[in-house]
Amino acid sequence: MVELYRKGKAMASSLGFDFLTKKPYSPPSWASHLHPSPSHVFSLAHLPTPIHRWNLPNLPPNTELWIKRDDLSGMQLSGNKVRKLEFLMADAVAQGADSVITIGGIQSNHCRATAVAAKYLNLDCFLILRTSNLLLHQDPGLTGNLLVERLAGAHLQLISKEDYSKIGSVTLTNVLKEKLIKEGRKPYVIPVGGSNSLGTWGYIEAVREIEQQIQRETGNVKFDDLVVACGSGGTIAGLSLGSSLSTLKARVHAFSVCDDPDYFHNFTQGLLDGLKAGVSSRDIVHIQNAKGLGYAMNTSEELNFVKEVAAATGVVLDPVYSGKAAYAMLKDINEDPKKWEGRRILFIHTGGLLGLYDKVDQLTSFVGNWQRMDVNESVPRQDGIGKMF
Repeated sequence: MVELYRKGKAMASSLGFDFLTKKPYSPPSWASHLHPSPSHVFSLAHLPTPIHRWNLPNLPPNTELWIKRDDLSGMQLSGNKVRKLEFLMADAVAQGADSVITIGGIQSNHCRATAVAAKYLNLDCFLILRTSNLLLHQDPGLTGNLLVERLAGAHLQLISKEDYSKIGSVTLTNVLKEKLIKEGRKPYVIPVGGSNSLGTWGYIEAVREIEQQIQRETGNVKFDDLVVACGSGGTIAGLSLGSSLSTLKARVHAFSVCDDPDYFHNFTQGLLDGLKAGVSSRDIVHIQNAKGLGYAMNTSEELNFVKEVAAATGVVLDPVYSGKAAYAMLKDINEDPKKWEGRRILFIHTGGLLGLYDKVDQLTSFVGNWQRMDVNESVPRQDGIGKMF
């Protein structure tokens, strides 16, 4: 009878019936000493995400590049954000929240994912979005992530970049939290990018997923390096800690798309200390600067790179995170090929493709591959022969 029950659960899981369910969580054995560990997790992502070869041109001799497609973890809930939200949303529900608050840039992938996840779980969502002072008093529009957030009924609160810089995300979310509490609500605050010690478990768990994928791979693939973009710190904290504790033991390279490496080493250290990990961030992750012109700002070279990668491999990178990280990675490979020669690299695509819609004006000059189709007059014509679906 027990065996029949187990088979039934396994079948339900394989059919996708565990999506949007809250489940007890047990950490990997190699992470069981971390504290505190989550008691439950919500199934929000489509996992495991695929790993495949990524044939970018001009790699050093005997260097293999692979890619883990966390951009395929879901459409509305895509990318690395959903892995963190699986734990954060479980905590929100456990605390009896009726709403969630989070904060980010005007095209924040994390805010969009939070808005969708909240509605999946019947919670209201309040988003504090950073924008320019010039746009503060007008409708923010429906481009990219904003369209999904507003369709999902999120409550948008706009704040200028100047006030954001002077007040800080923690105080801003607390101000809104106190206002909602006075209105009788029970809000749960999720930090920028979902990056706190609880959210870090998303990529500790992702390392277990990679381990299992490697074990199932008959070719006995072993990765020497993991490469990922860094925008708020939670992903690199979980990925580097997991890699160092597990059988992976891959060297983690993070390319920061805002702030600077020292900031992220210190922030990541705080997340690690919050889990009583007992390790130094500087020992487990190498962070390089890749912000270029600044957060969510792109040079023409970076955007052209995104276009060329898509044309060469079919993989579309986002302009804010993975596009900058891959651009900086290849630049580093070209400048120091010996460092990467003969190594097997796994690049983590963290999603964020809706951010491309905010760059269409800049991208137009790179994608002019169209023309009118000329059909000779000698080709027979007959009204109604071409059915239009």
